[in-house]
Amino acid sequence: MKLTRRAAVRMGAGATALPLAASILGSPGVSAANAPAQETLPLARRLAAYALGLRFEDLDAATIERVKIHLIDSLGCGIGALNEDAVRICREVAVGAAGRSTIIGTNSRTTPDLAAFANGAAIRYFDFNDTYATKVLAVHPSDNIAPCLAVAEAEHASAQELIAAIAVAYEVNCRLTDAFDITARGWDPPVLGLPSVALATGRLMKLSEEQLTHAVALAINDHIPLGQTRTGDLSEWKGIAVAEAGRNAVFAVRLARAGLTGPAPIFEGKAGFFQQVTGTADIDVTSFGGRDRPFRIHRCILKSYPAVIYTQTAIVAAIEVAREAGSLDRISAIDVATSLEGYRRTGSEPAKWDPKTRETADHSLPYMIARAMFDGDITRDSFSETKFRAPDVLAFMQKIKVSEDPALTARTGGAVPTRVTATLADGRKITREIDHAPGFAARPMTRADVERKFRGNIGTRWPKEQTEANLGALWTIEQANDLATLLGNFVVT
Repeated sequence: MKLTRRAAVRMGAGATALPLAASILGSPGVSAANAPAQETLPLARRLAAYALGLRFEDLDAATIERVKIHLIDSLGCGIGALNEDAVRICREVAVGAAGRSTIIGTNSRTTPDLAAFANGAAIRYFDFNDTYATKVLAVHPSDNIAPCLAVAEAEHASAQELIAAIAVAYEVNCRLTDAFDITARGWDPPVLGLPSVALATGRLMKLSEEQLTHAVALAINDHIPLGQTRTGDLSEWKGIAVAEAGRNAVFAVRLARAGLTGPAPIFEGKAGFFQQVTGTADIDVTSFGGRDRPFRIHRCILKSYPAVIYTQTAIVAAIEVAREAGSLDRISAIDVATSLEGYRRTGSEPAKWDPKTRETADHSLPYMIARAMFDGDITRDSFSETKFRAPDVLAFMQKIKVSEDPALTARTGGAVPTRVTATLADGRKITREIDHAPGFAARPMTRADVERKFRGNIGTRWPKEQTEANLGALWTIEQANDLATLLGNFVVT
């Protein structure tokens, strides 16, 4: 019986995916002699093959440990933000739809796409979750974790399958970030999470290679976010945009599993992703992390401060400069040198010297410098309106000048260099230049550091015994038999 293409896609649901070469050779009229080389296949198909081909057994012990570290860090950030108004709104929207995915911190369950949305909003809200930085762009790969958790729970996936899916999501998200400068054309970084979420969650839903290719196309085609999100006075959407991208990607995967096809080739088409959004790029999927090949998750950054990545080293430098100065009254001017992207994101607009929203404040280099000097630290409390609208801080910020130093731009990538120079009233200058803050790949957090940050985010939301029990369960999550039970222990009463 001859099947239509749509029927063939539907029949792939739940099937075990074959390795790429086997799936090609299994096609009518294709033999080993005339099978197309992998590099001639559309990128979405190659990414699908990678996502389905990576096994938990291909992950080395260090990579499994890193996945657990980033999972713990992300869940701590999410629990810490549960009471924020924007997070509450997202949670209330998600409640009510029947589903099997837990809204973290509650006993409520919903559909996997809405759980990905509500939980992703919480994890991302304080800008305290991890970062991956290139010379031109920074993303938060842990934004992939909420969708993976939601789908893994709904699909009754094993904890090892969850870990492998998270590794896939990180690798794809980081590799695409390496390849593109989307900000040059005015697009928002969550666009690079659309394919990574689709691939990771599609793997958990056991899509076939063809279905997963369609899922990537569906996720990308109609959900490309505008860079206006991070321009001028920033709104609450700054912390929610990536959660919405995750929701869209999970929904796209559900559609593809049901048999819906998507526009192709989504990357290479004449009106596709390369042409409309990023420009062309040569992406060698065979170089992605796997057996004997390192994973990009090891280059990701855990944040010490709840603020945009371009301010992390500036905060460290500012605290050291203030300590040496002794009294802030002695400082007559502060010159801050940063990278080109640091300047664009945190010091190029007048709004950054007069923040009127929490979101603008945590993306303001002048505010971060001033508040760090005043308090000797940056915490979640640094972003209350009384703090970022304080007259003495706003006045002090007028002493601060921000500019790009091409020499610092040249050092970006794993480093996020910043130089802070304070000129004192007597003409003396105090300078600190920092490339790597604590938590950067060059200064990685230890288990003790990760646990300290987790406990700080949890605060008094759980009894101490519950915090320690949940930490223990997360460190040994690969042994868990039931993800729903584990997440049920995260309820905040």
